[in-house]
Amino acid sequence: MTDQPIPPAIANIAPDGKLTPRQVRRLLIDMSLRKQKPGTGSSYDFMMRRTAMNQWPDLRSILSGISWCIVGGVATRAYMPERLTKDLDILIHKAEGEETIQRLQQAGFSVITKLAVPGYLVQASNGAEVDVLFGDMTWLKEALAQLQTDPAGYPVLSLPYLVLMKLNAARPQDWADVSRMLGLATDDDLGQVRQVIARYSPADSEDLESLIYLGKMELQSPDD
Repeated sequence: MTDQPIPPAIANIAPDGKLTPRQVRRLLIDMSLRKQKPGTGSSYDFMMRRTAMNQWPDLRSILSGISWCIVGGVATRAYMPERLTKDLDILIHKAEGEETIQRLQQAGFSVITKLAVPGYLVQASNGAEVDVLFGDMTWLKEALAQLQTDPAGYPVLSLPYLVLMKLNAARPQDWADVSRMLGLATDDDLGQVRQVIARYSPADSEDLESLIYLGKMELQSPDD
């Protein structure tokens, strides 16, 4: 990998080839804006479908009294067509982390390992994996007070804060999720997303607008 030449487009941004996650996102957005054409081949009815076909552990009774929500790929099914993902991610405040893990263990979950980010990977007796993420973000208390529900009735992070989390992630899949969710969002929802990003991550506002544009273009008819 060290012998791989640095492409000019990357060298113009980072001469040493070491891009930050934000720089990678900007590069991918610029590529998409050059190549994206209206329409995806998926019908509007499919794009508006909300399902809970993938079964995940129901933690509502186990974590009763603790403020928690689903984030990550599973949470996106509240805002776009459901997609496959290998595990369930949940977010809690770090102050409730110890009690959360204790309750999960009492319910039969096994602690597998610590995560690179604060938290633990736990596993249900049926093999289902759950990433328990401990957060202390400035916006977390606010977000946990404004939760939504997915098609299974599970608590999920509301769209503005889910977008905020995914914009700060380092995987292209997260940015693709953001673009699709924003493309399907109403004008009112987009207004709320813009407010949250402007308040907590203003440096990402320009990329947010590009992802909204790409998401809306995905929904257009090729003849538009």
